[in-house]
Amino acid sequence: MNQDWKKHGATRIATIVIGACVVLAAAFLLLSYLPFGKVDYSMHTQGADVAESITAAQATTTASVEPPPFVVTHLPTPVALKAIYLTNWAAGTPSYRAKLFDTIDTTQVNAVVIDIKDYTGRIGFPVDDPVLVASGAEQDRIPDIKEFIASLHAKGIYVIGRISSFQDSYIVTKHPEWAVATKEGGIWQDTKGVKWLDPGNHDVWDYLTAIGKQSYAVGFDELNFDYIRFPSDGKLEDMSFPSFAANGTSTKSVIIKDFFSYLHDTFAPLHIPISADLFGLTTSATDDMGIGQILENALPYFDYVSPMVYPSHFGHGFIGYAKPAEYPYEVIKYSIEHAVERAQAASSSPSKLRPWLQAFDLGAIYTPEMIRKEMQATYDVGLNSWLLWNAASVYQGKGLPEKGS
Repeated sequence: MNQDWKKHGATRIATIVIGACVVLAAAFLLLSYLPFGKVDYSMHTQGADVAESITAAQATTTASVEPPPFVVTHLPTPVALKAIYLTNWAAGTPSYRAKLFDTIDTTQVNAVVIDIKDYTGRIGFPVDDPVLVASGAEQDRIPDIKEFIASLHAKGIYVIGRISSFQDSYIVTKHPEWAVATKEGGIWQDTKGVKWLDPGNHDVWDYLTAIGKQSYAVGFDELNFDYIRFPSDGKLEDMSFPSFAANGTSTKSVIIKDFFSYLHDTFAPLHIPISADLFGLTTSATDDMGIGQILENALPYFDYVSPMVYPSHFGHGFIGYAKPAEYPYEVIKYSIEHAVERAQAASSSPSKLRPWLQAFDLGAIYTPEMIRKEMQATYDVGLNSWLLWNAASVYQGKGLPEKGS
């Protein structure tokens, strides 16, 4: 009996101890939830403030991950420029770009000339100038123009934009009053069906400079003006130039020279380099050849002047050759020597001269050796820059000097 009491007593004590522990634990938990000190009844307001702070932080975080605005850059002109021409269709084609970058990586090419506006009159990339937007001339042949030029700049490639100035079959449909007209008042066209702008029309001048400014704004490093002349083929006797009557009688060479001056006055204050393409015969001809171009009239107004001394474009018997295209070295050397002499006589730097060379088959099959002879002729008269023309923008196997050679 005494042992049963002890057993039951021990059990009762253990039960009491365990119960006391449970009560103490419950009290501790209850106390942990009770507020001490002053109760802040504005906690609901603080909660809203915290929510707003979180929302603002999220908005800031979202804004911070947006890419920075694209920044257009420009490169200085290479001292010895070695350029190839590209249509804007080619420049906008990914498969062609792969070939282009391969050419850049393996040859001495350090510049490209890309059509801004070709003979069709279409501007080959997106524009935001209100005048150009209203013209409807934009055609997105190179939709990523800024990024593409930036990729060329990243490889050290100087980018020249070519503007086919007075050839323009599109804008005359919007402004027929700007066109070279027929004697009967229609729109004149040359033997290829291309329409032309009246070189003396100052509205045309403003339009062309607007294109130039837009082009520099998207990244082109230099503006190259081609077809800055009067037409040379077609029914020339049927041409009529409304600007002649509006501005009084004038000569073609004076009108073209005035346009040269206008381009200089527009772009020189903006520090935008400009260049002009001239007939190859301007290097040796003593008149304007009926198109208004005289070498000495161009030299003062452009940073660079590029005579198109393609041997295939010189006539039968030029400097005694029945087929001048078969003598690339001789034709180039003769032409550029005369250009250098005339530049010096006009107190202009011969280093402004940057000839266009032939890289296409016309009058002869132009092998890599023949193209290299053109380059050598350029070097032999003391010049170090050239531009290579191929209308199809194909230069593989064209004799381009290899990088490092």
